[in-house]
Amino acid sequence: MEGRYINPFTDFGFKRLFGTEMNKELLISFLNSLLHGKEEITDIRYRNTEQLGSGIVDRKAVFDVYCENTAGERFIVEMQKAEQDYFKDRSVFYATFPIREQAQRGEWDFQLKGVYTIGILNFVFPDDEYAPDCMHHEVKLMDVKDKHIFYDKLTFVYLEMPKFNKTEEELDGMMDKWLYVLRNLWRLMERPAALQERVFTRLFEQAEVAKLSTAERFDYEESVKVYRDLFNVVNTAERKGFVKGKEEGLEEGRAEGRAEGRAEGLEEGIAKGIMENMTKNARLMKAKGYPLQDIVDITGLSLDEINKL
Repeated sequence: MEGRYINPFTDFGFKRLFGTEMNKELLISFLNSLLHGKEEITDIRYRNTEQLGSGIVDRKAVFDVYCENTAGERFIVEMQKAEQDYFKDRSVFYATFPIREQAQRGEWDFQLKGVYTIGILNFVFPDDEYAPDCMHHEVKLMDVKDKHIFYDKLTFVYLEMPKFNKTEEELDGMMDKWLYVLRNLWRLMERPAALQERVFTRLFEQAEVAKLSTAERFDYEESVKVYRDLFNVVNTAERKGFVKGKEEGLEEGRAEGRAEGRAEGLEEGIAKGIMENMTKNARLMKAKGYPLQDIVDITGLSLDEINKL
């Protein structure tokens, strides 16, 4: 059944709520809730989300939302719908663009404004990396010996959304309320009593599917299709990869009679199964005319790999 409110994990839903000038108060409230009073953002201006490299051959970056506050600090806000290889490398790479664009011609003392990269993740990091109940991560450059913050102008904030399972009655503060909205908005049929702040009045007005124009409704439905395709691709790849990897791992383990053989076979089988399925889906999406960047985001394959299909 179609929900009453848009799904913020779709490209259309996320950018409608956080990436438009008419709804910038929503983004301001969300950012302030994440920063725990360390910043008090009163206004922002949106910046170009497409960042070009220094030269023609340099790789570009396309952000979901990119803005600057009145103090000149930059904020990249990304909705990451599926796990990717080298996700952290990608985050660091993206952060270099708002750093480099601050360079000034002529004499310059290298003073920089703060840069924040915020990732709203629809997946969790590997099990051995963080505790199961730890879903909000704030990362800065730190001295590993005495643990003090070496540089406080570069911050990465990651939210592992699948770990957020608080009920309406358990919400405590604005960050909890925003996380609850992101996690549950598309499931709700009415505005929860706990979300009475004025900013949520605006949010629920803008999120109502019935109030979308015909063109907006079409764009949203197309965005939902892409989101569902991604969900199905990931689930299918995980299921096929696991089954195939398990079979190959057990067969190899029995033949060699070693536990490490089973483990290696399982890992290789899962990786091979996932890659085969991602390639198959990328080829299908390419044939249907999906934008290449969407195929990259959905499958995790590189642009070069997709061009060779």
